[in-house]
Amino acid sequence: MAKRETLGSRLGFILLSVGCAVGLGNVWRFPFITGKYGGGMFVLLYLTFLVLFGFPLLVMELSVGRAGRANLIGSIHRLSGGNRWWVTPIKFIFIGNLLLMMYYTTITGWLIAYTGYYADGTVMNCASPDAIGRFFQHMIADPLRSSLYMLAGVVITAAVCGAGLRRGVEKVVKVMMVMLFMLIAVLAVKAVTMPGAAAGLSFYLFPNWERFSQNIAETVFAAMGQAFFTLSIGIGSMAVFGSYISRDQAMSGESATIIAIDTAIALLAGVIIFPICFSFGVDVNSGPGLIFISLPNIFNTMPAGRWWGALFFVFLSLAALTTTIAVFENMIAYLIDEWGIRRPFAAAVTGTAVALLSLPCVLGFNLWKSFQPLGAGTGILDLEDFIVSQNLLPIGALLIAVFCSFSFGWGWNRFLSEANAGRGWRFPVGLAWYFRWILPLLILAVFILGYYQLFAR
Repeated sequence: MAKRETLGSRLGFILLSVGCAVGLGNVWRFPFITGKYGGGMFVLLYLTFLVLFGFPLLVMELSVGRAGRANLIGSIHRLSGGNRWWVTPIKFIFIGNLLLMMYYTTITGWLIAYTGYYADGTVMNCASPDAIGRFFQHMIADPLRSSLYMLAGVVITAAVCGAGLRRGVEKVVKVMMVMLFMLIAVLAVKAVTMPGAAAGLSFYLFPNWERFSQNIAETVFAAMGQAFFTLSIGIGSMAVFGSYISRDQAMSGESATIIAIDTAIALLAGVIIFPICFSFGVDVNSGPGLIFISLPNIFNTMPAGRWWGALFFVFLSLAALTTTIAVFENMIAYLIDEWGIRRPFAAAVTGTAVALLSLPCVLGFNLWKSFQPLGAGTGILDLEDFIVSQNLLPIGALLIAVFCSFSFGWGWNRFLSEANAGRGWRFPVGLAWYFRWILPLLILAVFILGYYQLFAR
């Protein structure tokens, strides 16, 4: 069997991991829930939950991958001695990678399409807000066009992964992340210098007790959920990158760096969106339509709006593509590690499977629109997102936490030995009780409250 690939640098590992964590949840959802639930008050609560369970869970998943030197399934198999009571449920959880791509690629396709539509001036030809709304609805209502946009994202992702770990994934994501950092800086400077920007920033970041206290329980759950889901922990997307690195650096410091960059990008996304919305009097709580309908209306009235709009959608497309590349790499690594398939063929198989299985989500906005599985107004995308976000991610994270903490799994001492191998910040040794009992309870709370919110509405 050929020698397993490794990443070429520590920077590559950091940027790949950040690229996996940074996605639409950062640049789309985080700013809006921050503004909705109290601005700076919500940010403080969110950071608290990142420390309480986002950070330790990231250290655990990365450590499992590095110790097992394989994808999540292979690592659990090796570290548990092939115990089927661990391996079987992890195989089930691992399917979450495929389910995630079954709807994430649809949205990625929309973003790529809008980048092109701004670059060629198509969106700018919409003469009114209603026209832009009709343009978006017409786009997603066309099954062929939407399928082609989705396929574009899949082909780009599969091509990058098929080119190799270092020559493809690491090299391309490095460039993408540098471009993303540059774009977010340029867009943030533009946003904060617009008329009315101060009011938008105040709404976004200044602590607001009134908004925070309107529904404290809901606010706490929103902060817990965002801290949990932002890092994509539980289905092995991070473990695979841990498997590609050396033991030179302790995992705590690496995890803290990943979380810090991920959080900074999320915060800066709000610095872009809120000043723009307040400058043009746009409702910041308008949901998905904000990205594809409300913000395009703003760009259409701005000087050089065509190019600012194109830059904004390039930024969103890069954030989406770094995530798809990371998740594809996780699935491809499984085919390479467990089935011995060569990388180019594994990338082609993964891309083909994702493209075919993504069609139901695409069709859920047109031919299958009448299918509303979670109630009126929902679609196939909502069902797939619910299965992944509210079920597989928390259950997978719970399994990893228990596996690392108890002797009937990998065990606390073995986990600590791996997490603390190398230079840098050491994982706290004396908190085994917290990670064995409190952390699983917090994960269960996210799981249960997710169901409560769904059925209580």
